[in-house]
Amino acid sequence: MHLISVNIGSEQPILNGKKSGKTGIFKLPTTAPVEITQAGLAGDNISDTENHGGVDQAVYVYTAPDYAWWSQTLGRDLAPGIFGENLTISDLESASVRIGDWLRIGAVLLQVTAPRIPCVTLAARMGDPTLVKRFRHAERPGLYCRVIESGIIHAGENVTLEPYPGETITAVEMFRLFYENNPTEAAIRRILAAPVAIRARLDNEKRLESLRQN
Repeated sequence: MHLISVNIGSEQPILNGKKSGKTGIFKLPTTAPVEITQAGLAGDNISDTENHGGVDQAVYVYTAPDYAWWSQTLGRDLAPGIFGENLTISDLESASVRIGDWLRIGAVLLQVTAPRIPCVTLAARMGDPTLVKRFRHAERPGLYCRVIESGIIHAGENVTLEPYPGETITAVEMFRLFYENNPTEAAIRRILAAPVAIRARLDNEKRLESLRQN
């Protein structure tokens, strides 16, 4: 498994996206070495800081098998960075990766925190108003990660997946539960037991408290 592409985005205007009218989703591959810190990739713009970025969503990863599926489904080639990911990785389907798993890329160590939930900005980027619904049903969400060990990386480096040893769930399980209107207490507890992003933990603590009150 290797790092196909490192993708950086500058702030650009976008129509039919979030109300700010600006986005960093237009990411392009770079051949230069890039520093990754707990804040994310050096030089990469995050316009919608309410829903993206932060230490638990510092890096977004998408994968070659997921790209291949979308290319076949959409009937066109898709270049790395199209989905707004920072890192494009070979030989890995994002749905099967577990929350808490680590991705080692040279000196950098990432930990998977959550699947990506699609929004209108992604649909606007792809020029397809149905994309949010299609992304949901495709169940190829990509992976948000926190940065455990900072460093400098470049395209072509080897990538190693290191399993999380504790209780956890897969990215696609968490993805499905996000859309579940009436999750069971057992399902919510599975999310809370995993090393997930703070935002996901708070949302599901509220859902669990609501279940207890009913």
